[in-house]
Amino acid sequence: MTGVRTELDGPVAVLTLDGPEKLNAFSARTASALGAAYAACDADDRIRAVVLTGEGRAFCAGADMSPAADAFAARDREFSASPVDPPAWRVRKPVLAAVNGHAIGIGLTIALQCDLRLVAEDAKLAIPQVRRGMVGDAQSHHTLRQLVGMATAADLLLTGRTITGAEAARRGIATEALPAAEVLAATLALAHEVAEQASPAALALSKQILWSGADLEHTEQLETRAHHVLMAHPDAQEGPRAWHERRVPLWTLRVSDLPERWDAGDGDAP
Repeated sequence: MTGVRTELDGPVAVLTLDGPEKLNAFSARTASALGAAYAACDADDRIRAVVLTGEGRAFCAGADMSPAADAFAARDREFSASPVDPPAWRVRKPVLAAVNGHAIGIGLTIALQCDLRLVAEDAKLAIPQVRRGMVGDAQSHHTLRQLVGMATAADLLLTGRTITGAEAARRGIATEALPAAEVLAATLALAHEVAEQASPAALALSKQILWSGADLEHTEQLETRAHHVLMAHPDAQEGPRAWHERRVPLWTLRVSDLPERWDAGDGDAP
């Protein structure tokens, strides 16, 4: 069954769905391993960005349909349609999906939980669950609607049809569509750019605001609280100084230094 391989490329962690003989088909084991890898990346201050990709010619061909995996059998009350815990959107570092090949079903819905997606132009993408007697998983009814709006979300979730990576980029589902052989390198380059230039603490706070689902007024409150946290630290001077001196910033405020409840307005700034 598909496991998850973790490799460090400087400040970037590369998580690879590793089961190429079955096109990285997703199982409960895969979900557990991916959640554990995300949690480790979140806790490690050395890691400033995460790239998720697939081994071989596919990103993830969907749920493992083999009898041993028992993908669509009835579950007990502990079952969740969002099996990756924590999901990518809870990781306090940018998570970029390098969709190097086909992403079907949960293969696409876990990519939708990432912050950015670069896709192979000719990759096949689909959330076909309604054609299998199921519904989209991994919070896709929220992530897809938030990403591209109701019309496109309904198109993919209610028809279950397949689109290409090129169409996904045109419709805003992906950041960019590239030849398959270039996807991982381009994603790594973008991840390194963010990891080396952007404040880890600012990234963490901005990502939490983006994924909060807050309305306009609450978003303003969250942004204000984030400013208070960041302005209380010397990094607030380091950023402009590095820009004026045309050098890479030397950030010292770590993600682990952030108050746990900064978004509620309690807790002291670091």
